[in-house]
Order: sequence, then structure tokens, then C-alpha cells
Amino acid sequence: MSLKVKVDKESCIGCSLCSSINSDVFYMDENGKSSVKEDVDVSSNLSDINNCISSCPVGCIKLEEG
Repeated sequence: MSLKVKVDKESCIGCSLCSSINSDVFYMDENGKSSVKEDVDVSSNLSDINNCISSCPVGCIKLEEG
């Protein structure tokens, strides 16, 4: 089972908290929304990703099987 990080762009308010917590996984795209970098190793960043998920003020970050 592999996990993927997903960001709901419609819900994202562009606060950039996730990219501040973990810039190895998240970045702010040209529209000011959070995006996930390509080929992210979720397992080695799981603690920070979970921190981002719980810290997101609108809950737009999810972990999904994929």
C-alpha cells in the first residue's frame, strides 16, 4: 500500500502554513494554492505531513491510498 498526499485546491485558502512546515513536500503554486511536489516519499515525511494535515485551517490536505 502506498500513500499519496492530496490538496483540495477549491478549499485551500493559500495560508502557506503547510509549505512553512514542510517545504520538501508542499509549495505554493502560481495561483497561491498549496501543491504537492512530485515524487514525494510519503513514508519518510509522514510525521510532518500529518502535522500539516492537523494544522491546516480548512482541512484541505488528505492522505489517500494510491
